[in-house]
Amino acid sequence: MRTRLSRREFAGLLGLGTVWPFAASPDDNPHDSLVSNAAQKNFRIRTITAGVHLSNGANLDPAKAAVAFLHQARSRFEAEGYEVQTLRLATQPLQNYLPDWAAPASLQAIKALDQFAVDNQVNCSIGPVITADQYFAGFADWAAALVQQTNNTSFSCEVASTASGVHFNALRCAAEAMHAITRATAGGEGNFRFAAAAFIPSGTPFFPVAWFDQGMAFSIGLETPNLLTAAFAGRKDFNDARQRLKASMESALGPVAALASELAQGAGWNYLGIDTSPAPSLDASIGRAIETLTQVPFGGPSTLAACAAITDVLKGLSIKTCGYSGLMLPVLEDPVLAQRAAEGRYGISELLLFSNVCGTGLDVVPLPGDVSVEELTAVISDVAALATKYHKPLSARLFPAPGKKAGDKVRFDNPHLTECVVMALTPYPD
Repeated sequence: MRTRLSRREFAGLLGLGTVWPFAASPDDNPHDSLVSNAAQKNFRIRTITAGVHLSNGANLDPAKAAVAFLHQARSRFEAEGYEVQTLRLATQPLQNYLPDWAAPASLQAIKALDQFAVDNQVNCSIGPVITADQYFAGFADWAAALVQQTNNTSFSCEVASTASGVHFNALRCAAEAMHAITRATAGGEGNFRFAAAAFIPSGTPFFPVAWFDQGMAFSIGLETPNLLTAAFAGRKDFNDARQRLKASMESALGPVAALASELAQGAGWNYLGIDTSPAPSLDASIGRAIETLTQVPFGGPSTLAACAAITDVLKGLSIKTCGYSGLMLPVLEDPVLAQRAAEGRYGISELLLFSNVCGTGLDVVPLPGDVSVEELTAVISDVAALATKYHKPLSARLFPAPGKKAGDKVRFDNPHLTECVVMALTPYPD
């Protein structure tokens, strides 16, 4: 049943607390000064991602150099009071250094890279595995085995590109992989590390779609929803909100960009920019930021306009940008988005509509466990078609929930995912 609130009731709820603090008190965190500084900045650095070019699967020297740089970068940012959540490595497309990627020996090489990442406390992306419009019958089983046998490795399948438009043959590969991963991992959570990717540019820092066409390069991804929420508090109208957001973002991100450029110059690395996408988390909700702007629950009238306004600001900042640089709406990573989905205020078709004017596509969306490969292919094809129509980076990271049907509650062991309800495939046919 759809839960409805009047604008006045909803505004009252917003007034109870629109900004979730990063830490309730210094006593809650051993790193008191770091948390205090991060809270003052009102945003986090979600990732510093380094590009690694491997000549083959055996020589990890480029990865070792990248890890050294990443830890140096983290130390510099933390010394300036920034909280850096993760360090990440991303390679060129897998077939560029492991042409026979489906062979058992290649899987062993990937496992060695994964263990290296675990040992050095970084995450790793091996880039898109399938990049052409081709169908590989064994890809699904290979993908499931890779997720089962690694811990920190992400990967993708390219389903649309500038050169070829929609990759109709690869669409089914991506759908079969999601279907297989669901059945091979507890709760289907392995799909957290796999996505169908469309028009994703080199240098994108966010996983699971990150890849780099050059080594010794890096980019930065941010977690800024609380910054947006603060900017929108007290706004007069959408135009005022846009001006507030632009001023707030440029004031906050300018020093990040300056420090990144200084690091690059000193280390001989190439700084590619900041992905300005406001990646959310359990205590930094993009849904709450949008609701602060619109004063209605997410999914209601003016949500689309808010998404468009935010994305316009993100793409118009006077700093060097990269990657998606658009609005992210990851359902399972955001408690407000998850709650509004449970209330029936939006569905998959609305998320696709919002993707017309914002950034990511369909991200961590919970689906019925009995979803078929054909249905997954159809959903992914819509994301690929949107990316091709507008030549924009989009992706599909879908979470079929084993044993669950539309409307059922679903919970995950992953600490980054929140409780939600399984979303129906409508208007897609049952």
